[in-house]
Amino acid sequence: MKRTRHTPEQIVTKLREADAMLAAGRPVAQVVQALGVSEQTYNRWRDQFGGMKQGEARRLRELEIENARLKNLVADQAIDISILKEANTYLGKPRAPRGGGAS
Repeated sequence: MKRTRHTPEQIVTKLREADAMLAAGRPVAQVVQALGVSEQTYNRWRDQFGGMKQGEARRLRELEIENARLKNLVADQAIDISILKEANTYLGKPRAPRGGGAS
């Protein structure tokens, strides 16, 4: 079976179609076959996008992308802080005074 990625809007649309078919009395096996997905995928979509509208699903996806971007920024900042702390401890060690200056 060919794997395709569905957008959140497509998922919400397919879930609405599934609700209509189920209300008409069709069994779940026929519904998922008509949608072209497995029953496991249908159940996962139902859990994730259950009562959403298309706009809400789109906003959820945008927030997930923004959250991933912010997590990367925090990780980069943590690395920078770690490097600066390491440099500070190295530079902060007391050293022997250097000669050559007038006393």
